[in-house]
Amino acid sequence: MGTVAAPAPAKTTVLRMAAFSGSLRKRSWHHGLIRAAEELCEEFIPGLQIDHVDISNLPMANPDLETDGGDGFPPVVEAFRARVLAADCFLFASPEYNYSVTGSLKNALDWASRGSVKCWADKAAAIVCAGADFGGGRGSLHLRQIGIDLDIHFINKPELHVRAFDDPPKFDAEGNLTDAKTRERLKKVLLSLQAFALRLQRKEE
Repeated sequence: MGTVAAPAPAKTTVLRMAAFSGSLRKRSWHHGLIRAAEELCEEFIPGLQIDHVDISNLPMANPDLETDGGDGFPPVVEAFRARVLAADCFLFASPEYNYSVTGSLKNALDWASRGSVKCWADKAAAIVCAGADFGGGRGSLHLRQIGIDLDIHFINKPELHVRAFDDPPKFDAEGNLTDAKTRERLKKVLLSLQAFALRLQRKEE
């Protein structure tokens, strides 16, 4: 009687996650959150690959810069939009400025919503933030509101609003995430985002 071949291992679906820091500061905690997410994905979540997208070089959104009836954009904007469109899901590391998102992040959101191709639409996303008493939570609520019109599907749980000034310290002087408990919470956010993005993909098949 011949031996039965073992079934081939299931192929892991690799999702491309575009990550955006709303802060332009070099030592920003929000850059640090994205770096920590990259490390966590490399170590624990091989099915999630991060594309850290720099938004600092985008011009201010201005229809006068558009061509081709509103579907042509400056080269740096075209390149940015292509990376947004190529992503399967999004991670926003978003500071809170005056109860809202930063101007730089809002500008990036606006550029990728222009024209006939809506780059953000129908994709999963998560928000992580750090701040003072509310950990950036009020800004994240406004980002969720903006996401309604962009047709972004945010995960609801778990949330990560880091109260960065509380003891023990959460970040070092370079903005790197050093707190083990916060790192574990970030890992849970990434796993939830991965699972939600895969569910959305399966519904489209």
